[in-house]
Amino acid sequence: MAEPRSRAQRRHDAERRLAQDVDVWVATASPDGTPHLVPLSFDWDGAALLLATPSGSPTGRNLAATGTARLALGHTRDVCLIEGAVEVLDLDALPADRGDRFAARTGFDPRASAESYSWFRVTPRGVRSWRESNEMAGRELMRDGRWLD
Repeated sequence: MAEPRSRAQRRHDAERRLAQDVDVWVATASPDGTPHLVPLSFDWDGAALLLATPSGSPTGRNLAATGTARLALGHTRDVCLIEGAVEVLDLDALPADRGDRFAARTGFDPRASAESYSWFRVTPRGVRSWRESNEMAGRELMRDGRWLD
């Protein structure tokens, strides 16, 4: 087992993953508590993750109804969990260059779909990251939307 990373290294690794990864697991729950989990492509702008999914899908309905999501990057031995507040945007509410950036990064442009999509901007409120059991202590990297020192 490798030595545990410092909080600074974990934050660096999490931010690198946000900048480089293209897909994220998105966990939501309906207002009655029914869980739902799907992978979605995303774009990170340094402050929030931009997702797109059909407005009427379980994920789209859950994100709009509850305004929260839990996202997971990585695999079970190098995980980054993000809890975030969700803002729902109509497709035409986003500046064209931001939508173009999403399409270029993900290889998918929801604006070109015949299905009704929405944008979902997820602003992290909490971030935790760990690899092995020796990194469980100090796994909290962000609380209340602020990176911890």
